[in-house]
Amino acid sequence: WAEGDPQKDNDHCFIAGFWREVGVASSQNLALKTPKRLEALFLTLGGHELIMKASYNSSGSCETEKIVSSEIDVSGTFIFPGHREIHVIDTDYEQYAILRLSLLWQGKDFHVLKYFTRSLEDEYGPGFWRFRELMADIGLYLVARHGRCAKLLKE
Repeated sequence: WAEGDPQKDNDHCFIAGFWREVGVASSQNLALKTPKRLEALFLTLGGHELIMKASYNSSGSCETEKIVSSEIDVSGTFIFPGHREIHVIDTDYEQYAILRLSLLWQGKDFHVLKYFTRSLEDEYGPGFWRFRELMADIGLYLVARHGRCAKLLKE
C-alpha cells in the first residue's frame, strides 16, 4: 500500500465488524493451551485506531475486553499495547480472515495463526482451505473452537 492510498483506508473499513475464531495454529503448544480462549472479535475503526472488543471463554465463563491499537502501519499490521501485533495475512472481508498474531510473553516471541469467519455457523468456507494450506507449509497444529461467548458478542 502506498501512503495515502484510498485502497488502504477501504481495507481497514472492510475488516470492521464481527469475527468468530474458528481455528488456531501454532508451533508452540503453550499458545494453544491457554485457559483463556478467544472466541470472537468485534472490530471498529475510530480515526487512526482499531478498537477491538474481544470475547473470551475463561475456564467456562465469558469475559470481554476492549483493546485499542496504538498504531496501524501501511502493511496491514495492527500494533497493540503489550508487545502484540496482528497482521492480516489473507481475507475476502465478507466471509473469512486469516491473521498472524505475534506477541512477546515471558521473554519469548510467540506466533499464532488464527482463522476467523463472519458467521456463527459456517466453519469450512473458502478461507478454511487457505488456512489449512498455510498451516501445512509451517507444520503447525490446529485447534477448532466452538463457543457460546462468541454469540454474546454478535448480539
